[in-house]
Amino acid sequence: MKLSAIKQNPNNPRSINKDKFAKLVKSIEEFPRMLELRPIVLNKDNIVLGGNMRLKACKQIGLTEVPVVYADDLTEEEQRQFIIKDNVGFGDWDWELLANEWDVSDLNDWGLDVPQVGEAFEALDEEQEKQSTIKITFESAEQLQKAEVDIQELIDRKYSGAYFVTTAI
Repeated sequence: MKLSAIKQNPNNPRSINKDKFAKLVKSIEEFPRMLELRPIVLNKDNIVLGGNMRLKACKQIGLTEVPVVYADDLTEEEQRQFIIKDNVGFGDWDWELLANEWDVSDLNDWGLDVPQVGEAFEALDEEQEKQSTIKITFESAEQLQKAEVDIQELIDRKYSGAYFVTTAI
């Protein structure tokens, strides 16, 4: 299908950093047949359900056509699930878009590890809230980094007298 007929998904919650995108571009240049093996997945309106970053890479390379497969029999809910499940282990997530467009419990059920900073604070009892130090441990440095903004907001809003210690295991 011609690239010009394919529509990027405006609700794609995925992003990719420059280094990983450069690697994707290089992999397509070196192994274009990959596109046949993992074609762009479209809905009936030619909107990308799977392969937004591959599509972007193909445009950068200068391709004019790419292999596609239609998932035109999926319900709206199945399309939303596919968008998440197709990419659970790759790229970076737009956490703000995910928080606004998807149910966190669905994301967790589909295999996406969503940082649960707010829940950790909501679980604190009144006695813990009065403590001067609250310690939170994250499973990875990436989770910690993504949670820092949420932690600062919670400190400003509710726990202004607390000192937070955050670490990644």
